[in-house]
Amino acid sequence: MAIKKSELYSSLWASCDELRGGMDASQYKDYVLVLLFVKYISDKYAGAKYAPITIPKGASFADMVAL
Repeated sequence: MAIKKSELYSSLWASCDELRGGMDASQYKDYVLVLLFVKYISDKYAGAKYAPITIPKGASFADMVAL
């Protein structure tokens, strides 16, 4: 069964609210943006031999999630 966009957004928003707790949104966005950047770099340059950014072993987004 496919999930609707509105249901996905609601679920993601509720998850963000739960994770952030009492933290101000301006502080919370700093953490989220860093995670999004790491995810993007990990996906874009995973396994690339001559990439402009080298991802060290154990430093990819998948490795962080596995912790």
